[in-house]
Amino acid sequence: MNSEKILRGLEKAGVATARRHLFLCIGPECCPVEEGERLWERVKDRVRQSGLEVLRTKAACFRICAGGPWLAVYPDGVWYGEVTPERFERIWAEHICADKPVQEWVGAASPLQGCGVPTVQSPST
Repeated sequence: MNSEKILRGLEKAGVATARRHLFLCIGPECCPVEEGERLWERVKDRVRQSGLEVLRTKAACFRICAGGPWLAVYPDGVWYGEVTPERFERIWAEHICADKPVQEWVGAASPLQGCGVPTVQSPST
């Protein structure tokens, strides 16, 4: 896995320096896809504008199939349901920027700390 193209892609994505990773389920079962895509555009814009080291990934299904769009914030393991662009702005300000999850919107919590995941060294460039 030492391909220059892969290494450049990992660097561009910010994998080695990311503080958080936002996973967004955009439907189609938990919400209309158009609603999920609208939220995805807001997430992308906010991450780009902020300059924070945050990764973002969209998925077509988290297998919850109700109450979406769903946003999972890792490594915190906080899951938010029924996220709208307006709710995302508050989640962004309070959770992502100020490290305080928006408790009234937390649908589930499953942090990764202490789960025994081995430390892996990044390949050198």
